[in-house]
Amino acid sequence: MDYVKLGKTDLKVSVACLGCGGSSALGVTLGKSENESVNIVKEALNLGVNFIDTANIYGTEKIVGKAITNLNRDEIVISTKHQVTTNKKKYSLSEVINGLNNSLKYMDIDYIDVFHLHGVSPRDFDYAMSLVPGLLKEKKKGKFRYLGITESAPVDPEQITISKAIDTDVFDVVMLAFSIMNQNAKKQILQQTSKKNIGTMSMFVVRSLFSVPGRLKDEITKLVNDQKLPKWLLDETEPLEFLLKNSGAKNIIDACYRYARHQKGIDCVLFGTSSIEHLKNNIKSILSPQLSLATVKNIDQYFNHLKGVGLDFPEKILK
Repeated sequence: MDYVKLGKTDLKVSVACLGCGGSSALGVTLGKSENESVNIVKEALNLGVNFIDTANIYGTEKIVGKAITNLNRDEIVISTKHQVTTNKKKYSLSEVINGLNNSLKYMDIDYIDVFHLHGVSPRDFDYAMSLVPGLLKEKKKGKFRYLGITESAPVDPEQITISKAIDTDVFDVVMLAFSIMNQNAKKQILQQTSKKNIGTMSMFVVRSLFSVPGRLKDEITKLVNDQKLPKWLLDETEPLEFLLKNSGAKNIIDACYRYARHQKGIDCVLFGTSSIEHLKNNIKSILSPQLSLATVKNIDQYFNHLKGVGLDFPEKILK
């Protein structure tokens, strides 16, 4: 496993971060038993992953807690989150703090390493900032070590929230969407996070766009019809197969992880899974060398103008 310092924090984290949400939520949404989900987390730890990301809304905090029981807490980095709003509700400071306390209880830990305000849309950013002073008081009590914020990628393709968050100098860590076909963060955001030494976690690296059969082909067809991609891409037998020639990647998902992993300004790559085999494949890809320079050039040439591609809310996870 490779490890990096997460921005200006003193956290040394694995470049592969186990995401416990998404469409599978460690297999919970697919009907896996609790023990099977716990074993996925344990195997990730055995393979050197020391960075685990969950959230109160995922329903996997108790699973994480069981997986890390009796392990050295100082050797595991835990990231969790609480929403600021949903479509129907605005959470008060006391409710967010109660959520923080529940996270500690569910995982049976004394502190959280990174506590994020979760899925903050641009319209809710000012309200999220109003919660920060109260949360920092909880930080002083030792409940969490660093404050983070995550964007709501499907409703914020311009990444306005993260841009604003960087300017506040309040957040130690940010979580943002980045992929082969969604490179918006490269234009300014990653330069700023690097300059200010803010820890940067990348999500939406694969998601359903690349993992659900037929989805990538449908999306490419739409983009070609909208004149956002060249027509010759429709002539390929497999979507984006041109990227794999002499790239070093074995498939498009492998290429996705490797592209994000070696992007300047990104500290770690989140990945989700519902099986041990999938877990091992994802980690292997994230630890693989950078794609060939020619492939990276092609990715940047054809896709760097796209915005909002592949930014879907995960199925069965509340928006």
